[in-house]
Amino acid sequence: MRSDANIAGPMTDPVPGPRTESAGEDVSRETLPPMDDTPIGRAAQLAVEALGRAGEGLPRPEQTRIMVVANQKGGVGKTTTTVNLAASLALHGARVLVIDLDPQGNASTALGIDHHADVPSIYDVLVDSRPLSEVVQPVLDVEGLFCAPATIDLAGAEIELVSMVARESRLQRAIQAYEQPLDYVLIDCPPSLGLLSVNALVAGAEVLIPIQCEYYALEGLGQLLKNVDLVRGHLNQTLHVSTILLTMYDGRTRLASQVAEEVRTHFGQEVLRTSIPRSVRISEAPSYGQTVITYDPGSSGALSYIEAAREIAFRGASVHYEPQQHGRVGYQNNQRSMAEELK
Repeated sequence: MRSDANIAGPMTDPVPGPRTESAGEDVSRETLPPMDDTPIGRAAQLAVEALGRAGEGLPRPEQTRIMVVANQKGGVGKTTTTVNLAASLALHGARVLVIDLDPQGNASTALGIDHHADVPSIYDVLVDSRPLSEVVQPVLDVEGLFCAPATIDLAGAEIELVSMVARESRLQRAIQAYEQPLDYVLIDCPPSLGLLSVNALVAGAEVLIPIQCEYYALEGLGQLLKNVDLVRGHLNQTLHVSTILLTMYDGRTRLASQVAEEVRTHFGQEVLRTSIPRSVRISEAPSYGQTVITYDPGSSGALSYIEAAREIAFRGASVHYEPQQHGRVGYQNNQRSMAEELK
C-alpha cells in the first residue's frame, strides 16, 4: 500500500543529497565534485530515478478506462495534460490510446504523429465511419502508446455531423469496435462544447478537468459541469468527473494558492494531490515532437506528470472507483453548488 508521501508529488520529495563515496586520493572534491552536487548531475539523477519509477509498473485496470480531458476554456493545459499523462502511463507498462479531437492537432504534434491533410484521421472515423484501427498510429518514442490523429478536416466535422444519424455516439461506437486491448483511452477535446466534445463525453466514463491556477480559472466551468450532467442524464449514465488536475501552479504567488484552495474546497477528493508546476521544459517539448516525459524526464514538469499518472492509476485500481467519504451523492452536490456559483 502506498503512503501519502508517494502520492504527494515531486514537489514534496526531498532533494537527493550528495553521494557518500569518496572522490579518491588523487582527485580532490574541489576539482571533481560528486555528480549530484552539480545542477546537471542532479537533473540527470532525477531523470534516472523518474524513469526507474516508471519501470516499476502500476496496477492495470480490469477494463479499459476511457477518460475525457475537457475544459472549454483555452490555454489551461488540456493537450499537454493528455499527452504527458498518456506517456507516463505507457512508460509504466500500460497500453494507452490518445484520441485527438482538437482540429488544431496539437496532441498529434506533441506525440510526433504526422497529421497533414491526407493522413487517415479521427475525422474519417466520425464522418465516414472508418474503423478506428485504420487511423491509429504507434508513437515511436514510447512503447505501448498510440494516437488517432486529428487533421484540419476536423474543423468542418461539427457541421457535417449535425445531419447524421446518432451523431452524438459515433465516437463511442468506433471505440467499442476497436479490437486491440487497451488499458486507457485519453480523449483530448477542443476548447468548446460542440458536437466533438459531446461525442467525447458520450464515449467516455470519466472526465478529467485541468484547471489553471490563475485568475478566471473557474470561468465557464459551471457550463461544462452542466453539460456533463445533461449527457449523463440523457446519453451516458456512467459519465462522471473523476479527476481534477491543477496546472500551471506557481507556488511563489498567493493567487495560485488561493485558486488551488478554492478548487479543493469545491471538488474535494476529485482533485489530485499532485499539481503541475509552470515549466519551460513542458512548453519546449512539443516543438521537438515529444512529450516532456521523453524530452526531459528529470524536469519538475515530467516528474509531476509521472506522479499524477501514478495517482490516477492507483485511484482507479478498482474498476468502479468512487470518491471516498462523500461518494457520488456528495460529488453531485458539489457539482450543483459549483455550477450555481459560477453562473
